[in-house]
Formats: sequence, C-alpha cells, structure tokens
Amino acid sequence: MCGIVGYIGHREAYPVIIKGLKRLEYRGYDSAGIVLYDGEKLKLSKTKGKVSDLEKKSAEEITTNGTIGMGHTRWATHGVPNDVNSHPHYSNSGELVIIHNGIIENYEPLKKELINRGYTFKSDTDTEVLINLIEDVQKSHNLKLGKAVQVALNQVVGAYAIVVFDIKKPNEIVAARLGSPLAIGIGENEYFIASDATPFIEYTSNAIYLEDEEMAVVRLNKGMKIRKIKDDSLVDPYIQQLQMNLEQIEKGGYDHFMLKEIYEQPSVIKDTYRGRLLANEGIIKMAGIEDNLEKFVNAQRIVIVACGTSWHAGLVAEYIFEEFTRIPVEVEYASEFRYRNPIINKGDVIIAISQSGETADTLAAIKLAKEKGAFVFGVCNVVGSSISRETHAGAYTHAGPEIGVASTKAFTTQITVLTLISLRIAKAKGTLSHSDYHNYLAELETIPEKVAEALKCNDVAKQIAAIYKDSPNCLYLGRGYNFPVALEGALKLKEISYIHAEGYPAAEMKHGPIALIDEHMPVIVIAPRQGHYDKVVSNIQEIKSRSGKIIAVVTKGDVQVRDLADHVIEIPDTVDALSPLLTTIPLQLLSYHIAVMRECNVDQPRNLAKSVTVE
Repeated sequence: MCGIVGYIGHREAYPVIIKGLKRLEYRGYDSAGIVLYDGEKLKLSKTKGKVSDLEKKSAEEITTNGTIGMGHTRWATHGVPNDVNSHPHYSNSGELVIIHNGIIENYEPLKKELINRGYTFKSDTDTEVLINLIEDVQKSHNLKLGKAVQVALNQVVGAYAIVVFDIKKPNEIVAARLGSPLAIGIGENEYFIASDATPFIEYTSNAIYLEDEEMAVVRLNKGMKIRKIKDDSLVDPYIQQLQMNLEQIEKGGYDHFMLKEIYEQPSVIKDTYRGRLLANEGIIKMAGIEDNLEKFVNAQRIVIVACGTSWHAGLVAEYIFEEFTRIPVEVEYASEFRYRNPIINKGDVIIAISQSGETADTLAAIKLAKEKGAFVFGVCNVVGSSISRETHAGAYTHAGPEIGVASTKAFTTQITVLTLISLRIAKAKGTLSHSDYHNYLAELETIPEKVAEALKCNDVAKQIAAIYKDSPNCLYLGRGYNFPVALEGALKLKEISYIHAEGYPAAEMKHGPIALIDEHMPVIVIAPRQGHYDKVVSNIQEIKSRSGKIIAVVTKGDVQVRDLADHVIEIPDTVDALSPLLTTIPLQLLSYHIAVMRECNVDQPRNLAKSVTVE
C-alpha cells in the first residue's frame, strides 16, 4: 500500500520519479505528490487523484528541474484523501520534507506534545507529526539529519517506510523502514529509493532491501551507510542482483496487466516447476524442502497462514497435503491467527503464503509462530521480500512481477509449489503408492499445456460476461478441491467488477443460499468430471428446478451437465487434485470481461492495494 520513490544523482529527478510512481500504481492509492530540490529551494506539488493528475498539476505549479527529489502515492489511513493530506509533508520550518508508508500508532500523544512545544499542523496525517518530531529532535539536540531520524524513530510505535530530505544537507537522503518494504537501487553515483524495485529496474540491476529497523544515509560522492535504528550499529549491506526485467513490468500489447498475467500462466507454471520437477526420473528437487525434509515428515500438524487469494491457495493445499501426506492441516487467516493466542507446538510446521512477501498480517503471524518455536516455511513470489527473510526456509513461485491488483498467476503458481512440496513429502513418508506418485508427476508436467488449452475459452467467457454483466449478485459453487476455487472465483468478481458474489461448497447451498435462487441469480458451478461429479449434478438440478441461471465449468466432452446448464465452459481433463489449476482459468476470464464491460478499473480496483503492508 502506498508507493515511495526517491532519487539522488546526476539525472533530472522529475521523470524518474513520475515514471516510478506510475510503476507503483498497482499498489493502490488515492492521491499523489512530488517534491524536487533545484539546488536552492524545494518545489512541491501534490493532489488528490491519479499520477496523471499530478503530472498536470505539477506542470502548472512548479518548474521540474532538479537532480534530487521524492514522490509518493498515498492510500488514506489518517485523514481523508485530499490535497492537504497527500504526501510529501514539510516540517514547520519548511527545511525538512518526508514521504511515508505505514501507520504511526502513537501519533496522537506525539502530536499533543509537539503542539505544546509550539508546532502547528496543516494536515490530519500521522506523517506530518513524524516530520515535525524529527525536526524537534534535530533542533533540540543540534543533531545531523540521520541521527535525528534515528532518535525520533526510537520514540515511534507503528510501521513505517520513510524517505527524508533536509535542505541544509543538499547531497543527502535518509531512508528507514519497519514493517513496510523499502529497496535502494545502486547506480553509478546515483541512488534510487522505492517501495519495490520496479521504479528503477531500467537504471540498475543492483539493489539493497532494507531490513526492519534499519536506516540508510545516502550521500552523493560519499556512498551509503546503513545502521540499526535501535543500537546505531553499522550493517554490512547485501547487494542483490534483480531477477526481473523491464519487459516483465510492461503490458506487452494487452489492454490490462490482469489479462496479460492470466495469459502468462502456462509459462509461469512451467517456470515454477522448472528444475524442480523431473517427472521422467520421478524426482522433485527443492532445496528448502530437502534441507528440512525431516521437519515435514515428522510434523504433527501443518498450519497454513495467508490472506486473500493466498488463503484460497492454502485451502487447496489443505486438500492436497491431507490426501497425499496424511498430515493434518489447518488453514488460518493470518489476520486472525496473530490475535487469537493460537496453540502452536514445536513439532508444528507453519507455511506462510504471500505473493508480495510483504503482507503485514502474514509477517506478524510468522513472527508469532517463530516465538513459539515452530518451523516456518515461506511461499512467496518476490525475491528478497520480508517473508523470504523472516522464514526459516521457503520456496519462490517464479511467477514474475504481478502488477494487476487481483491475483491470477500468483494463485496457480502457489498451488503448483504447494503440490510439489506435498508430493515430495508423500514420497518420503511412503503415503502415496509408487504408481500414484509417478502419475501425479507426469500429470503435473502436462498442466501448462492444459492451461493454455483452457485459455481458449476466452471468447465463450466474453459472450457469457455480456449476458450477466449487470447482475447485482452471483453465487459460485464447488466441491472438494474446487470449493476453494469457488471462493476464489467469487473474490475475483467482487474485486474488479464490484458485483456482490459469494462462494460456497455446493452441498451447503441447501443450508441457506438456496433461498436466493431465482431466475435473476446466475450461479457458476464448477463441475469437472473428476471428483464429486454426481453430487454436483444433483446440486445443479436443484438450482435448475428453481429457475436459477447456471454457468457450468465442465470437462471437455461433458454431456450430462451441458443438458442442464444455461452455459458451459469447457476445460481439459486432469486428475482431481490438479483440477483447480484449470477450473480457475475460466473464472478469471469471466471476471475480467465483466469488469471491462462495466467500465471498471481492472488493474486498480477502488479501495484495494496490491500489497497490504499495514493492518
């Protein structure tokens, strides 16, 4: 949530920052701002609305030259979205300026103390409190900017990623983080600071990811020093080579990032198992699993913690793990897990799933599990993310950057990784027969080709979308492995089209939701040939007898459901356990086309952010 971009170097800062803010639009925001230093004074422009609005306004308000600057996209927490509450924020003297992602929880008592000291405030934000606290510390103790930031942050409770500039130190920028991600790109006598690497990938492939409670003081011609905020100790930074390229974060001819990412799934699923799945040899090779295989084999229980789409992937994994490995599995919302004093034993394995690797609730759940002595394994997509560093071990999904707020390829690659893990454990435990194990490996290897085949339903999905785009409500039904897919399908429709939708186990329809069925209610039923087919057919007949409109996802060549349904979307045949990788494809396309027809902002739905880095 929110986007931070800072630059100090030899280039004109304005185009770097504006382009960077556009790259971060996927994170979700309601206002934007920029500040530049031209060698003599600070120039500020900010506005409610989009980065394009900021471009227009800044062209009218300020000259855009200067080689030092910072920009921000804000997702409102303290204070309504408006021009005043937008970032950047000045201190009272006008000498310090800040951008901030996160929440300062104790801002009210800090604000009262600062008011008592004579400070005034223009905005309702916690961020303006923080920059004035830094100024107060700086002036009270005659400190340099870096030391003042450090002392001030030790008085703060909450989460933050900040960039601070002092007009009195014109060759220096200070950055710090706790709970919100912050990356520093390192070029030739230039530095880029951003919420992730996408704003500077075209300028450098070298990056440092600040750890929690670390602060960087970046000086032109003098380099950078990173210190621990708590004890002032120096940190030896680890410079990473970025794994993404510019092409990956462009639309590549598609109308929306979401559609591009839906169509990338055949290739990214293959990338996810490439080098890990050797089907012909009957081998699964995953370093994070091999190095900790005993912990998984001896686990008394696996607890999966996640949020949103990742939680749905965890539900699919629950079915897979329990069937393949016979280990009991619980799937928890990370936001609930962290607050309910869960029972965690040292023999438990916690699997934390997150596309971004920065989800605040999931990070908090990880820390809680580690404190209680559990082994924590992470599944995430972003190399160098907080979850990849906080967990004991893990596996990357290799989906590439996912820019669309509504996750698509993250879901299928997470399921792919979790399937690989469960098969490797099952082989070690001997809970799958030799033939079943090899059959699953062989079938998993065919999934990218079958996903590509499933994507051919696009035209059918578009035709169905045109019929139901104005429906106010929608039900999604599935059984077994495809119950979580029903939940995920409903979430996709809600997220990007703003149509109310709910997912249910098909058998639960009789326990309440059936009261909603009439001739105006579209019901999407996931009914592949494998699994509980006959039971699902019975559920479809119950809907049909009440005049519900049935959209069925079926195995290619299906006849029985086709005779009952108003519309069918066909997918290739596969084994039951792998069917979610195919059944989710038409649901993604259906949601996408409905949202486009409703003229919704597909890649940046209202009120949503890609990475929820605050509570």
